Amino acid sequence: MYKELNTMAIEFNRAAYEKVFTDLEAFKDFCRFEGFVFNEKSLYKKGDIVWEQYQQFQQTGRVRPRNNNKRRNYKK
Repeated sequence: MYKELNTMAIEFNRAAYEKVFTDLEAFKDFCRFEGFVFNEKSLYKKGDIVWEQYQQFQQTGRVRPRNNNKRRNYKK
């Protein structure tokens, strides 16, 4: 009787958990090395600038410049 009460109602999917935590660590490293603000809520969120930059980084291997030369640190 004790074993019947102690069973989990939800199946544990190890592969899904591994994928989420692996992606979260890779996203955290990307934000740390590229200078973006890390926020866990941005993971898998379409429309978030940081997440889109991360996806582009995964595809191309480089980050697009954030300022596009609109604001320069020097005078002309």
